[in-house]
Amino acid sequence: MSSIRWIKKDLKINFLRVKNIATILSILAIISSLFFLVYKNLNFGIDFKGGTLIEIKKDENLSIAEIRNQLSELNIGDIQIQTFGSDDIILIRIENSTNLDTNADMNSIELIRSSLGNDVIIQRTEIVGPKVSSELIQKGIIAIIIAVFLMLFYIWIRFEWQFSIGAVTALIHDVMITMGIFSFLQIEFNLSIIAALLTIIGYSMNDTVVVYDRIRENLRKYKQMNIFDLINQSLNETMSRTLLTSVTTLLALFSLYFLGGEVLKGFTLAMIIGVFIGTYSSVFIASQIILYLNVKRDWSKN
Repeated sequence: MSSIRWIKKDLKINFLRVKNIATILSILAIISSLFFLVYKNLNFGIDFKGGTLIEIKKDENLSIAEIRNQLSELNIGDIQIQTFGSDDIILIRIENSTNLDTNADMNSIELIRSSLGNDVIIQRTEIVGPKVSSELIQKGIIAIIIAVFLMLFYIWIRFEWQFSIGAVTALIHDVMITMGIFSFLQIEFNLSIIAALLTIIGYSMNDTVVVYDRIRENLRKYKQMNIFDLINQSLNETMSRTLLTSVTTLLALFSLYFLGGEVLKGFTLAMIIGVFIGTYSSVFIASQIILYLNVKRDWSKN
């Protein structure tokens, strides 16, 4: 507890001193993210592309090359084969074809089963049609947009429009960079990542609200203090809470990433990236935006 009191009482970091560097880094990160999203695109999973996903457990004597050779002779469309968590677990993806329907997908599963025979055990199958996948993309995008606008409305009601602009800018910043990293690394983008992005929005907003609440409190308390110094003081006063929340969240996420299995890795990686970027944006993006806006100084009437 003594270390927490020390952080809260004596920490005097001039965060806004590096505001120009932070702005340049954020702009470069967003431009890079847009570049990768446009020219490299996201590595959409079965949820969004449609198709068939088959998880198998293979015999030790059967190699991936042999599986690929056997399946290439079936002529069932574009097939992707990769290990999943361990060398004996294999994921087989069959991309959707406009000429294939659900029955054809079921036939593909039976063909694979008969081709590989007793050398494999089919542990999981998923089939997503093209219509369903397109609807999932639309609903995922709508969910993110609605979440951002609801956050904008919430901050506008609770604080002032200047705070709303700062908070929503930080949210868009976090989501764009996270998606850019997924595009750059070509990590599979599926429904669990949409869930992670929505969680990141909530986490980042919660952190930003704590900072904004302290700024508003100090605006009431120090009516003559320079706004630059006031924001710096507010950031220092909330830093203990920010660090404790981020560290404890990251401990849980890293445990889940390394011990939670391959299925959860994409979700937890998105959350880990989001926590780092969300903490950064609350301190260096959301706070400095209201520095440049004509934020109301007299809150005594509220």
